[in-house]
Amino acid sequence: MIKKINNNKKFCLDLLLLGDEQESMIDKYLNRGEMFALFDNDTLKTVCVVTDEGQGICELKNIATYPQFQGQGYGKEVVNFLLEYYKNKYHTMIVGTGDAPTTINFYKRCGFKESHRIKNFFIDNYDHLIFEEGNQLIDMIYFSKKLSR
Repeated sequence: MIKKINNNKKFCLDLLLLGDEQESMIDKYLNRGEMFALFDNDTLKTVCVVTDEGQGICELKNIATYPQFQGQGYGKEVVNFLLEYYKNKYHTMIVGTGDAPTTINFYKRCGFKESHRIKNFFIDNYDHLIFEEGNQLIDMIYFSKKLSR
């Protein structure tokens, strides 16, 4: 079951920090975004935050699944829910991520296509070096997907 979370969005800060490991960065979008949580058997598995970026574009700012539940389809279920939920409100969904093969392949499997990069994003915007899958993240890679109406 996927529920929209309107209050106390930091109830799962530990999970949000898996998707974006600096709290000050999460604070920049959490209050202006819509948050959803996926529960299975009353256990929280996945959360995400989507923001309105204007001009018919929404951005998936954060999506994270607890490590013990990864690879079981929860993230894809949430993305599919979001694509359906927002299809009549926006024409495009974008998502930015680091250069980690597992994450990039996840978005490609969900139908996203690479659109552009922001050079040095993880160097310029975070107060520490960020590593994923053993590699330092430097550029933000953006993917986009047209939403069907």
